[in-house]
Amino acid sequence: MELRCRNQKWSHFAANWWGNMKYNLITLKMFLSVARMGSISQASEVENVAASAISKRISDLEDQIGTPLFYRQARGVELTPAGNELARHSSNLLQLVERMETHMSDFATGAKGSVRIAANTSAITQFLPEDLASFVENYPDVKIDLSERTSDEILTAVRDGLADLGIFSGLVDEPEMEVITYRRDTLVVVMGKDHVYRPEHPVKLAELAELDMVGLQSGSSLQAFLEKRAAEQGLSLNTRVETLSFDGVRRMVEAGLGVAVLPFGAVEPYLESTQLRMQEIDEDWAVRTLKLAVKDLSAVSRSVRALVEHLISQKLTKK
Repeated sequence: MELRCRNQKWSHFAANWWGNMKYNLITLKMFLSVARMGSISQASEVENVAASAISKRISDLEDQIGTPLFYRQARGVELTPAGNELARHSSNLLQLVERMETHMSDFATGAKGSVRIAANTSAITQFLPEDLASFVENYPDVKIDLSERTSDEILTAVRDGLADLGIFSGLVDEPEMEVITYRRDTLVVVMGKDHVYRPEHPVKLAELAELDMVGLQSGSSLQAFLEKRAAEQGLSLNTRVETLSFDGVRRMVEAGLGVAVLPFGAVEPYLESTQLRMQEIDEDWAVRTLKLAVKDLSAVSRSVRALVEHLISQKLTKK
């Protein structure tokens, strides 16, 4: 019980002490300038502040602490022991504040921070690795938190504040948020080299409807888009196998389980190292758009804005 009472008394004392000991950083800066110069008049010239104003600040500071900080002499001033102690702490404090301002300015300029990105498989597979690598070169202290989701999930995450930036397929309905074109890519047909289907011409969707197909999981924007385009032509796709990723689709196709429709960038780099072939699609919808979505670009952090600007610039330089 006695220990508890002592702790309560100490907490009460500490709270009162902290509440009363509020030092003004400008006053401490003026104090240090006088301490270095040994003269209020010289400090006045350096700080471009009236000598009377500096003198008043130091007098108020001495009253606040309850002890003299300077010996007043004919030629100037000299620190008292209390003044020396305050000068040491003030110097450390102002250096800490300066470092804090530097670090916080990094966040203000986008040099530090974090960005939560939700992106679809196509963007992650084809474009984001290089684009994020070049961004990190310029912003090494920005943390990237990247999650792979379907386009509908991406837009929900951005809308609910679970992602700062979404990269989704333009195949889904436009969301009620700020949307910017990111990249364009082309859909192609991929098949095994030994598959009986060996077209020498761009493929129509009606031809694919006659074949066994390998598709992405239900809920994938690409899969939903293909099924919708087929329904518009009175067709239905015979999806024999569904898998979660482009890599899974390629492996199933290579094993001879069917043909598939994938983005060009998810097929072309693997043609030499696998038993795969690809062919163009003769449909207007084969060229599609990937888009960036943010809830409110004017309200995002500098790091998010810097990444958006970087991704847009990549769209202009790498088509």
